[in-house]
Amino acid sequence: MASAAYKYSGKLYLIPTTLGPSNPIDVLPYSIKKIIEKIDHYIVENDKTARRSIKEVLPSKKQPALKLSLLNKFTEPASLPSFLDPCKEGVDVGLLSEAGCPGVADPGAEVVKLAHEMGIQVVPLVGPSSILLAMMGSGMNGQSFTFHGYLPIDKKERKQELKNLERISLERNQAQIFIETPYRNNQLLEDMTSILHPNTSVCVACDLTLPSEYILTQTVGSWRKTKIDLHKRPTIFVLQKEA
Repeated sequence: MASAAYKYSGKLYLIPTTLGPSNPIDVLPYSIKKIIEKIDHYIVENDKTARRSIKEVLPSKKQPALKLSLLNKFTEPASLPSFLDPCKEGVDVGLLSEAGCPGVADPGAEVVKLAHEMGIQVVPLVGPSSILLAMMGSGMNGQSFTFHGYLPIDKKERKQELKNLERISLERNQAQIFIETPYRNNQLLEDMTSILHPNTSVCVACDLTLPSEYILTQTVGSWRKTKIDLHKRPTIFVLQKEA
């Protein structure tokens, strides 16, 4: 029976995936396998990649039995409640991200919010978060940090925002985390090294959990002398300026 706090007995499991082409057993706990074993209903961003992720974790899972609801930029908001219909019937549903943890820098947050509103228990599972892994490896202020998502595309606005984040980091003693579309990573790093103060610390955390993983924190002055190609490589940037 469902707890008094929940209206339905079916649960929404937030199921992490790998951050790239790596062996799931290297980065995902065994509990993920056990959950995928019992769930057939999933909310996913992409049918093909979701099926591949499930198969990598549990090769024996019967693909025809999977019932996938697509959640992406083309999904009509009005259709979201129906994705959780199985929960009303006592059947568990899994929410899968394209990479990392569902609901964090991920459209799945809307479904999680809806589940709470509907009285459905939400169960987040342990898995790799590129944002937290970058913060852990940066050496910056883990007591106070902010994730900003993507910076403006316009070059002038992006540079203005970088200066603003640098100012905030100094005023609040707070690490500032952000990402960029992988094919614009090199340009973003160039912008940072051209306009930020030479003593501002910048961490570049790239290909996290993959064999090509690269994490380095140094001053902007040092980055100006460092050659690194980040093109099309998933990267998290962290900056912090100290007095």
